[in-house]
Amino acid sequence: MMLTSRQERILCKVVDDYLRTGQPVASKSIAADSEFDCGSSTVRNELALLEEQGLLAHPHVSAGRVPTDSGHRYVVDLMLSSGEGLEVQRRMELSLIRREVEEAMRTTSETLSQMTNLLAVVSAPSLNTATIRHVEVLALQPEVAMVVVISSTGGVSKLFATFDRPVDSGLLAWAGEYLRERLVGFGLGARMLQQRLIDPSLSAPELAFLARLVPAFGDLAADTEDELYVDGTARLFSAGQIEDAAQLEGLVGLLERRVSLLRVLRAALGQRDIFVRIGGENEIPAMRSLALVATGYGVAQRKLGAVSVIGPVRMDYAGAIVTVREAANELSRFVEDAYAES
Repeated sequence: MMLTSRQERILCKVVDDYLRTGQPVASKSIAADSEFDCGSSTVRNELALLEEQGLLAHPHVSAGRVPTDSGHRYVVDLMLSSGEGLEVQRRMELSLIRREVEEAMRTTSETLSQMTNLLAVVSAPSLNTATIRHVEVLALQPEVAMVVVISSTGGVSKLFATFDRPVDSGLLAWAGEYLRERLVGFGLGARMLQQRLIDPSLSAPELAFLARLVPAFGDLAADTEDELYVDGTARLFSAGQIEDAAQLEGLVGLLERRVSLLRVLRAALGQRDIFVRIGGENEIPAMRSLALVATGYGVAQRKLGAVSVIGPVRMDYAGAIVTVREAANELSRFVEDAYAES
């Protein structure tokens, strides 16, 4: 697909504005930008042509345009081929400690997630124990609640609980706060969980509600041989970047099926540099409302694993590409030193 220089600039403008605002971009705002030496009618015509080529979509008759998955892909390919916008703005300070590979993975995933506000996934060795990292209690429908449990090794478990009547929003909020306060940082043993949850001061309705949520923790209890380290799931929830139920379902479903996620990351190892999959480009149904930016790390000509971020299609691709590349470079330097010393 070949675009004119003006069309490429207009497409990039739509993608940038949509990333910043999350709203459709109007032709009037583009024409008002001094970067474009053309009138509103010319801009409208170019937008229509871009829409015909499947790069933009028109949500409503009176609305502006939003980029499609193909539009995001075109702009990402432009960045990767030209390097424009991919300059390192600030160096990553991972402070990798040369004691354990697990510590390097932990530091990499935490720093990567903090810098991008996205879900960070890094290949990691098996861990023998797991603790609870985060608990979220959400309302999917008035009578349906969902609890999401995230372990320290990145394991995710979800449970749907259906009630006879609408669940009180205050009870949902209280349950989330209570479970986080009581369980975060503790191991996944069933006996310990029961002891932590029992509080004589709780009312009968509160105890009954908690009892419906407890089975969600059981699925993670045997999660002792993770091959991935995941960070930032809670950050995605709190930052409001999960915009709809499809993204939520996709993200949680992907983390539950870790074998599928590993397969996606292995595909990144076959690429020389950055591996990007946007929305419908993903083969796994759970990821078709999400986007992935990944690259491999390792020693010499051998790639040992992958560093990646996952988030909504409306993500800062330039920032994600730069940060993932930097994290992989840092991790490669660390493992090269570790191999040299061993």
